[in-house]
Amino acid sequence: MAESPGKFRGQSRLPRFAEPLHYDLLLRPDLAACTFSGSAAVAVAVSAPTRFLVLNAAELSVDGSSIRFQDVAPTEVTQFEEDEILVIGFGQELPIGEGVVTMNFTGTLNDQMRGFYRSKYDYNGESRNMAVTQFEAADARRCFPCWDEPAFKAKFKLTLEVPTELVALSNMPVVKETVHGPLKTVYYEESPLMSTYLVAIVVGLFDYIESSTLEGTKVRVYTQVGKTSQGKFALDVGVKSLDLYKDYFATPYPLPKLDMIAIPDFAAGAMENYGLVTYRESALLYDEQLSSASNKQQVAITVAHELAHQWFGNLVTMEWWTHLWLNEGFASWVSYLAVESIFPEWNNWTQFLDETTSGLRLDALAESHPIEVEVNHASEIDAIFDSISYDKGASVIRMLQSYLGADRFQKALASYIKKYAYSNAKTEDLWAVLEEETGEPVKDLMTTWTKQQGYPVIFAKLNGQYLELEQAQFLSDGSSGPGTWIVPMTSCCGSYDVNKKCLLKGKADKIHIKDFAASQTADRGTGQTSWIKLNIDQTGFYRVKYDDELAAGLENAVKAKKLSLMDMIGIVEDSYALSVACKQTLTSLLRLLNAYRHESDYTVLSHVTSVCLGVNKISTDATPDLSRDIKQLLIKLLLLAAKRVGWDPKDGESHLDVMLRSLLLIALVKLGHDETITEGIRRFHIFLEDRKSTLLPPDNRKAAYLAVMRSVSTSSRAGYDSLLKIYRETSEAQEKSRILGSLSSCPDKDIVVEALNFMLTDEVRNQDAFYLLGGISSEGREVAWAWLQENWDHVIKTWPSSSLISDFINSTVSPFTSEEKAAEVSEFFCTRVKPSFERALKQSLERVRISARWIESIKSEPNLAQTVHQLLLEEV
Repeated sequence: MAESPGKFRGQSRLPRFAEPLHYDLLLRPDLAACTFSGSAAVAVAVSAPTRFLVLNAAELSVDGSSIRFQDVAPTEVTQFEEDEILVIGFGQELPIGEGVVTMNFTGTLNDQMRGFYRSKYDYNGESRNMAVTQFEAADARRCFPCWDEPAFKAKFKLTLEVPTELVALSNMPVVKETVHGPLKTVYYEESPLMSTYLVAIVVGLFDYIESSTLEGTKVRVYTQVGKTSQGKFALDVGVKSLDLYKDYFATPYPLPKLDMIAIPDFAAGAMENYGLVTYRESALLYDEQLSSASNKQQVAITVAHELAHQWFGNLVTMEWWTHLWLNEGFASWVSYLAVESIFPEWNNWTQFLDETTSGLRLDALAESHPIEVEVNHASEIDAIFDSISYDKGASVIRMLQSYLGADRFQKALASYIKKYAYSNAKTEDLWAVLEEETGEPVKDLMTTWTKQQGYPVIFAKLNGQYLELEQAQFLSDGSSGPGTWIVPMTSCCGSYDVNKKCLLKGKADKIHIKDFAASQTADRGTGQTSWIKLNIDQTGFYRVKYDDELAAGLENAVKAKKLSLMDMIGIVEDSYALSVACKQTLTSLLRLLNAYRHESDYTVLSHVTSVCLGVNKISTDATPDLSRDIKQLLIKLLLLAAKRVGWDPKDGESHLDVMLRSLLLIALVKLGHDETITEGIRRFHIFLEDRKSTLLPPDNRKAAYLAVMRSVSTSSRAGYDSLLKIYRETSEAQEKSRILGSLSSCPDKDIVVEALNFMLTDEVRNQDAFYLLGGISSEGREVAWAWLQENWDHVIKTWPSSSLISDFINSTVSPFTSEEKAAEVSEFFCTRVKPSFERALKQSLERVRISARWIESIKSEPNLAQTVHQLLLEEV
């Protein structure tokens, strides 16, 4: 019996008997009708007997009668939409060797921010469409039929037919243009070998500014007409990053040009397309007058991240999505290296602990996943673009670099890039090169971190002259998982002058104190407790639980400011996580937090405030009678630093102090500090009358907007309407996002529902929904969940992509804190769950159950009220 096309269904990957070598593509986008047509001629190498060609196509109409392979027409053409494949069958076996397959196709310029899509922008007061591509992970197949997997690298030659007045960009420079009346045909240079997900096209009206690297590579930033001044900062960072990476990777930038472009509708933050990097506006544009210091930092990190991909990802590409972290973890890690070099005053490596914290929090869930995760269907890929691939990935790279040493690590990376340039690599390939270059057991060490999920907590106990260590998998639900790791341990005692490095390979070990104690360490007899700190500067991806004596020593070291900023952060983050997991009391966490009350550094206080806000949320549900006093205690903790920076910028203050002011004012508003709320409202009213007022610079606006929304209600809604007025009048994406993030923070439930309904109007771009979702007040939890159930069908249709739909679930489900609510949510979703958000749903439900367990534990703490009142009475 003859083979049927159906045998290719249900496979996770395409067959390898025919592989593409070269694509010749012609595309004609019609921006008025929102459609496109195209033709493809693909040179294919047939390597094994077959009568089929199997490639990817989705949401495309392929003209079967146009298909030819070496002038031979197929006998059958079948498109399996569910599998997103196109199977072309011929009457006899295809000749082994090279041949060319040609075909014509049509498609829709969709509004889903994936594939070949349309984005709206205003030009001279009228709304227009631009055409944009977003192909990662598996959406090139929505633009042209192709072998849409990273390992099928090929060369691409593109031709576009577009209206004469528009700018048409692609990965490579333009070779020539020919004009025929209202249309022009634009021909581009052939690309080097690359994966389909990195092909890019943008067609619309744009201005640009340009500069060059030291090597002479032309770098441009494209913006909407009239906004080029806002691209200068990104252009500067881009040029410096390319120069830096060329040296770091010991390999020149591989393409003749690099364009970066701001797109009004964009699902992710940015996309590293080879030679044409696309960004949402808020991640590329920076305006001295209108942007905040944190916006500036975000632009720098995002640009550095995307340009790192030009080497790590584009030149050397992961073999399959299981190894996504090789792209994302590395780009995240190396972006901090670049920004630290360009802006040393930002203390960027200390801020890197934000990434580590977010990785540790997600990976403490039983519903986390390993860094290297099995991917069996294209629909599963989007869900792994998460904090594990990015933040845990980047953190274990930092841990490995710290273990191997910066120079050895850099040399080995450069060898890896040279060895796998223009091809694909797996995680094991990187370990093999690092092992070869350094002689260290990299594969054994790192496999424990990338192939199993989770991480350990190290229990540290002082026993005579020995420090006893024991590891167990840390989980936020208080249970202990089965994992064991090879842990790069670092420790110091009383000083950073002497430190010990070792690998903890088994379940337990012990170290003699004299191995790492500094000579001046105070002896115990004097009553001066010294301190021992493990995981120096938090380079390791694990937590530490100290015995009571060691914990007391560290608390004193925090008060006495004996520790590095990174260690100050590590101690408070570990303590918070252990408290959530009921491994230590909230009482002891509050005592520790109190030791930070004289802290004035932004990097440390950003973690302290985040912990304070977490404690505030849980105590409202756990101990309603005490929650007011706990709020007062948390306010007292932050007030000293807040008074130092005040509301008004000071001449010559540092970038980090500007960030600190915004951080503290927002935290005090969220904690309900009356004085801060009143002052925020006062300044807002002045700003409403005069948008150029220096009384409310961009950095302080979010705090003022939140203050306004705390005082809004259905019967007194002027503040809400004023914010909407500002939203409608501004064209700045960053200002719009500040307002959206404030509208739903109102204690009045009806206003929260109104804000959520506003999100469904065409005044809010779909890409921006997550700002509004992220701001929902604790008083608005119930109505937000009811709203989601009511609007579910509309939401899933409008936001089909995994990351966007996951935002809806995380934001509305995770804030709950009872088993009953978890059961109710499970019941609602039991018939509605889809692979794209299944993991997000399970993680959100797990968070609810973790909170419920924590609440029970807090309720049974005997000394909590007494400790809170005691700490409130202490002198500041």
